[in-house]
Amino acid sequence: MGQADHPATPAVSAAPVAEPFHRAVPGRPAVRGFLHRPASPARDGLVLTHGAGGNSSAKLLVALGIAFAEAGLSVLRCDLPYRQDRPKGPPFPSGAARDREGLRQAVTELRGVVPGRVYLGGQSYGGRQASVLVAEEPGLADGLLLLSYPLHPPGRAKELRTAHFPALRAPTVFAHGSQDPFGSLEEVETARALIPGPTTLVAVDRAGHGLGRGARVPEPTAETIARIVDAFLSLVTAEVARHRP
Repeated sequence: MGQADHPATPAVSAAPVAEPFHRAVPGRPAVRGFLHRPASPARDGLVLTHGAGGNSSAKLLVALGIAFAEAGLSVLRCDLPYRQDRPKGPPFPSGAARDREGLRQAVTELRGVVPGRVYLGGQSYGGRQASVLVAEEPGLADGLLLLSYPLHPPGRAKELRTAHFPALRAPTVFAHGSQDPFGSLEEVETARALIPGPTTLVAVDRAGHGLGRGARVPEPTAETIARIVDAFLSLVTAEVARHRP
């Protein structure tokens, strides 16, 4: 008896697989996380890091890592040094400079993976440290992605964390929820005006600090992820074209 014929299974395009990444250089913070490689060799790359209570496996970062890799970028999701030191808990108050040194090293490592531009981004605390680092070292990264930037502590709107914004000249994309207690959309718009470089805001209606919409949809939707990726790639591509001879 012959085998029964079965209909062919449709081909499903698998998302780029993230591979564990670990590099240690004596005298510098180690770089630990996951690297997303696109299907075809990438020219450009993006370093992404997490917020104060999270790590490099935060669902927002994983979703963005997959989406940016599908768009052709290599993406390095990395744990900040304080998170490498302990698996839980907030950053050390005195450890911000070391966390920035860890991001600097992550950018250096990713430049060894891709031959082109390297961008830097992060969620909340991670985005804040990324922006301070790029303000201090303008040539370090070719663009910034600030996810739920913590403009001020909740309920303390006068304690702004924007003193370094006038030093930012790299293309910068903000993604921010309309119900984020760390800053309203109006406050983000005011903060954007302090930045001399080109900026874009992806406003997510009814979203909180995690870019999800309340208890029913706690994680960012696929539409939100796509909007962030499109906005970022559009801005940095426009800047490349503008500076092309």
